[in-house]
Amino acid sequence: TGVHGGENKMSNRLVVIASTNPSKRDAVISAFSKVFPDETFTFETVSAPSGVSDQPMTNEETKTGALNRAKNALEQRPSATFSVAMEGGCEIESNTNLICFAWMCIIQTTPLPFTSFAKTASFTLPPAVARLVLSGVELGHADDIVFSRTNSKHSNGAVGLLTRDVITRCEYYSHALVLCLTPFINADLYIEKERSDGNGERSDGNGNENGGVEHQ
Repeated sequence: TGVHGGENKMSNRLVVIASTNPSKRDAVISAFSKVFPDETFTFETVSAPSGVSDQPMTNEETKTGALNRAKNALEQRPSATFSVAMEGGCEIESNTNLICFAWMCIIQTTPLPFTSFAKTASFTLPPAVARLVLSGVELGHADDIVFSRTNSKHSNGAVGLLTRDVITRCEYYSHALVLCLTPFINADLYIEKERSDGNGERSDGNGNENGGVEHQ
């Protein structure tokens, strides 16, 4: 649990983070403090299942994992204004390279329900790491083996190890989280006002009950 303080222009709002990973927690706090510098939030971390494999191996599986974690975290903290989830994944590119990336998902519950997605930049994993991942080893464990580290996924992760912390794992996630938050500071552009879909339920105009947007 963490608290970000500021000029309290709005009442303290709860942000639930679908991970107990310190790097991910710090990334969320950093992003919210940049996007909402004058607001006060309480941050709570929970363990939330992804509903996908431990090491997602496609873009869609990774994105689904982020959404599932955000939903599951919200079930644990239904009073939260925002539920934030991050899911790292890999995908084979051009039948040769294994690329790494992560999806962000933020669910807003009030004043209007809205789900936002954003994706980090991607980078190519070195062959030694890629071979381990393709053999079924989770990326964090593969990094530990290749770089002779312990529990690197809870510290600087693959991006920090490979860039030698020019880009830290916290920064890597934080930038994508800022993009994921943009609909909530541009609500007039992103979030549709209530309108009927014929059954009296709110629709985003595409037949979806809740609006949504993604950044890649």
